[in-house]
Amino acid sequence: MLLESYKLEIFNPECRPGAMSVHCFAHLDQDVSDALPLLNTVLGGHTYSKDPPSVGFKIHGKLITIHSRKIAVNALKDEEEATKIIEWLKREINTAWENRDKITPLDEAAPQPKVFEILKLLPKTNCKECGQPTCMVFAAHVAEGGKGPEDCPPLDDENSKKLSEYLSRFRFE
Repeated sequence: MLLESYKLEIFNPECRPGAMSVHCFAHLDQDVSDALPLLNTVLGGHTYSKDPPSVGFKIHGKLITIHSRKIAVNALKDEEEATKIIEWLKREINTAWENRDKITPLDEAAPQPKVFEILKLLPKTNCKECGQPTCMVFAAHVAEGGKGPEDCPPLDDENSKKLSEYLSRFRFE
């Protein structure tokens, strides 16, 4: 096991002290930098840096960055959600590390879905049934992993299938 323990820090963003969401840092008691290229392969990192080592993800509308001794997560509801996500990441780090001989490390950002490719498959009616002001905004949320084809009520079955197939090329969860 590579990552055994951490200390969780929950805080409100300084720029928005009255915000309804919180952020967290998990201060890692062990250095996980050797596992970062493995995680990048397994989870499909949105960003990757060799120096200093870090990998970033956009998952379900949240930005997650894993550094050698710290994990940062934004837009959380509360400490319970923070703990759930950090525990999931701890399992992912340890599983990737345990399977390191079977994983080809990736030391660059993984390809990401393109907003315009997603938009091409949407009805482009700006109907707001998805809860977003425009299809473009909805497409951006889909590209970031916060929404999916099922969240667009007027999307027909054919384009929903095409969009699911397109997105499946980028999802490693």
